[in-house]
Amino acid sequence: MAAGPMALRRAGVVAAAAARGLATRAGRPRHRSPLPRTPWTVRGPPPEVLAELAEPRSVREQVELDTVTYAERLHYVPGLARPRFPAWERGWRDPWHSPGPRYEEMALYKERGCYICHQGVRMLEGVRQAQWLTKTKLVEGLPPAVQGILDNPALGLQELEERAERMVSHARLWDTAEVAPRRERYCPMLFENLIHICRLMSGKFPSLSKRMLARNCRIAATWERESILLQVRGPSGILMNSMTPIPPVASKEEILATKEHVLETFYPIAPTIDLQEVNVYKELNDTGFRDGYPYSHPHTLFLLESANIRTNRFRPEQLRAKMLMFAFGNALAKAKALHGNDPKVLEQPVVVQSIGTDGQLFQFMVFQLNTTDLVSNDGIKNLVWIDSDQNLYERAQCVPEVKKRVVTKPAGISGFQPDTFKKFLALYLHGTV
Repeated sequence: MAAGPMALRRAGVVAAAAARGLATRAGRPRHRSPLPRTPWTVRGPPPEVLAELAEPRSVREQVELDTVTYAERLHYVPGLARPRFPAWERGWRDPWHSPGPRYEEMALYKERGCYICHQGVRMLEGVRQAQWLTKTKLVEGLPPAVQGILDNPALGLQELEERAERMVSHARLWDTAEVAPRRERYCPMLFENLIHICRLMSGKFPSLSKRMLARNCRIAATWERESILLQVRGPSGILMNSMTPIPPVASKEEILATKEHVLETFYPIAPTIDLQEVNVYKELNDTGFRDGYPYSHPHTLFLLESANIRTNRFRPEQLRAKMLMFAFGNALAKAKALHGNDPKVLEQPVVVQSIGTDGQLFQFMVFQLNTTDLVSNDGIKNLVWIDSDQNLYERAQCVPEVKKRVVTKPAGISGFQPDTFKKFLALYLHGTV
């Protein structure tokens, strides 16, 4: 049977392609006309079919195969799944490797959160934020009772200025064989030297010997402020206690005048922005000392900012805020130990002092707790006096600076400020002189 013209033409095309080394598909040519019009090509699949196609299914339902891991290989293999092994049971409780119970299962768990202020809290708004949290009015400068000690020439504070300058040189230059001692070394040493000078005044005032320094004393004070539960908790630095309390600094007229004071707000910033919120806590008020301790009255709190790395230090404003919070915490814990937990205006206010330093810059503070009714902004406020940013010396040159064989800056302490040391000594003598 003779082939038609179409077949002959296709055979010629195939032969020509084979001669050029190209492979062609044998058989009937593909259909070049448009696809037939069906409901699926016009409107798509029905909704029920589309829902089945879009329904998410797990890998196991789709593949119906077990997950292949590299557990048998005993090493990581790209493309294989990571094996999951059951938790290993030791057979005994190891406190260092125990996950512990969940917060909701703990006995001290409470639905209401509590905001904690501890030693690591850096307040964004500084003293203003601490004022609002403690319901306190700020007064710039030192109170008249402390200023009177500074201005009294009969006490002979000028006699100790030269000794104080030598103590600064000892802490910054002579205490170690290092060329330049670190802040974490010279800051505590400077504090010890200044306290040693202050103790020399016990010859004139024997009542100064009835004091005790407590290190790493832990306190806990709880109060409520506008439906916010707050706590000051943890180590409070170096606390100097005395057998007798500091007498009130402000008069009754000054205390009553605080009713008209309006506390400053910083909306939209929340006053608890930097505090740690916890749900496992105990509402506790504890001074850190047992009943019957002879030196039971807090006198002065010392906070040393001795971090050698700059990023770990508190800025002066943050340090003053921490001083205010912990002075308030010590005063509140003592007031509740003396007068109970009921909020009230104190007939005998509690006074606690605080001194903060980084080894060169000093912050002085006197806090007076007038009331434990801290819920609302109305009524009597507490009082705080702050004398900030007082340099004890300007520069400590450990190695002389030499330019062109000429000493431009000799080694030693320059710019010593005796008034800063006198303020330190006056706060130490406050309550006795």
